[in-house]
Parts: sequence; C-alpha cells; structure tokens
Amino acid sequence: MSEPVLRVQDLAVHYETSEGGLLRQRQRIIRAVNGVSFDLFAGETLGVVGESGCGKSTLARAILGLVKTSRGRVLWMGQDLTVLDEESLRKKRKEMQIVFQDPLASLNPRMTVRDIIAEPLWTFYPKIARVQVEERVRGMMKMVGLLPNQLNRYPHEFSGGQCQRIGIARALVLNPKLIICDEPVSALDVSIQAQIINLLRDLQRKLQLSLIFIAHDLSVVRHISDRVMVMYLGRGMEVARQEALYRKPLHPYTSALVKAVPVPDPRVARARVETGFTEDMPSPFDPPDGCPFHTRCPYVVKRCQLEVPALRRLPEGDWVACHRAEELDLSISREAAAEA
Repeated sequence: MSEPVLRVQDLAVHYETSEGGLLRQRQRIIRAVNGVSFDLFAGETLGVVGESGCGKSTLARAILGLVKTSRGRVLWMGQDLTVLDEESLRKKRKEMQIVFQDPLASLNPRMTVRDIIAEPLWTFYPKIARVQVEERVRGMMKMVGLLPNQLNRYPHEFSGGQCQRIGIARALVLNPKLIICDEPVSALDVSIQAQIINLLRDLQRKLQLSLIFIAHDLSVVRHISDRVMVMYLGRGMEVARQEALYRKPLHPYTSALVKAVPVPDPRVARARVETGFTEDMPSPFDPPDGCPFHTRCPYVVKRCQLEVPALRRLPEGDWVACHRAEELDLSISREAAAEA
C-alpha cells in the first residue's frame, strides 16, 4: 500500500476555561480532541461520525491549523504542519480546503458569486490576470452544476443546496488535494443531501481528491466513505472499512450507532435489539476514568473503568479501542446493515 497523504498522530486539542465568581475562579480543561490517530490515502474518503460534542469539527480545524493543537502531529505529504510558522502554514492551505456546515452562513452576503469563488485566487495569486480568474470561476461553476448567468447574484438569491455548491466551488478553485467536509449536508433536505453527496463523489473521481467527510448520520457517511472513524468524547473508538463497520462493528458504541439509525422497514425495526445506552453522554468537562464509553456500555467490566483502551490494529486490518473487541460478537443482520 502507498504512503498516506495525511497522517494524524496522537492529536489533541485542549481548552482552558474559568468558572466561578470574580474572586473565586477555578480553571477547567475541555479535552475537545484527546489523542486521535488515523491515516488518509490519496483518492480515499474517510468518514468521521459521532454524537454532537464528540470533537469532529475541532478535529477538522486542528488538521487545517485553524485551532492550536495541544500535542500530536499532522503530517501532510510527510511534513509536520504543527511546527510550521503562520506564513508557511497559510501557503500549505492551497492544498487543503474546507466546506462548512451552514451553506449560507459560510458565504459573505455582500459579495457576488463571482467574487466569492474568485477570492482564494486573488489571495494566493494577487498578480493573476482577470481573464484567467473569470475563466476559472466560470469553469468551477459549471463543474458544480451552477449556471454562468448566476455570476452576479448574491448568496441570499440561492437555495441552500445551491449555496453549498458555491461553497464547494470556492473550495476547489485552488485545485487542492484534500477537502474536509464538515457536516456539509446536515442543513439540507434529504433529496438535496443526495445531490450534494453524488456531486462530491463525482468531483472526487474526476479530480482525484482525498476527502474527510464529517457527519453525525451514519446512513449519510455510508454512501460516500471508503473507511469510517467513530469518535466519542474526543477519542477515536474505531477505524474500519465501511462495509465491515456496518455488518460487524468492533466497538459497542459503533454497534449502538448502527442500531440507532432509523429504518423504513417495520420488520427490520422490530427485530432490532435496543442500543443498550444506560446513561447520557458524560460532559467533556468531566470525562470518566478508563474507557470514556464505559458509563453507557452494556459490556463493561472492571478493567474498562480503570484503563483507557489504546486504539490498536486487529489482524483483519481494522482498528478499535476496546478491551473486549476479540471476545464480543456485535454482528448486525444483513438486512439491518443494508438499511442503516
């Protein structure tokens, strides 16, 4: 197998906050990302899933250097981005772009579509000829399914799906090698979600892009990902091939997420076993000792309460952070896995 284009090693992002009154304040640490590791290969899509507050968006911003990391390394084409100065990191961002969750809020309402898509070109290539910019912008609009006669319109004149297409065009105008999609379809209708996902898949094949696709919906991630990483309280619980993850999860949390996906077939829904969640997700201000999932896990043993499981590779090639992964059978029925 070829070398990964992106290698994330033990990445952590911790924030210090204060609570209490003016005279009696106490410092607390939020471990938003707490030791995440994974590889991403050229032309591959890695899905990142988990409940709200698990650290998915913070991970995306840490990879791009938009938030300060507390420890760990982000190796892009073998170069550690965490040690670069601000100017060097800014130059690297030509190769790595992001598509945000809210398509309308991510676009400047005072700029036309032409200026929104062209802005990265003017930023990184200030001496570029206007005719080249115009040609490039028109080409990007056509590539994402927009019409050239829409160049002079403003974001509020477009639907949510069209605004997301503008955001994708803006991200692609610099010919990056990596696109991070931070829940790009969560604010869209289901039918529009499918259109955007199909667009991203087509663009990936055409442009040989590597994608990190972040979502909280497992059914959405399934249709675009080659592998999936499941996060919980800032940690990676499992990194597995897409098909294997849906048919035989290795971690109890992954199994619970798959079973929680709504299905349209009543027979499949009735045959499902309950997820087994016995508690709400703990606060990131006060995570539990040992395995972060042990307070909700139906398979918890004493070791889980005392020892944090390392993310380790199994003989099949997938990765899991669970002390009991080898002894548990968390297989999902073929019908239920297909519906998820």
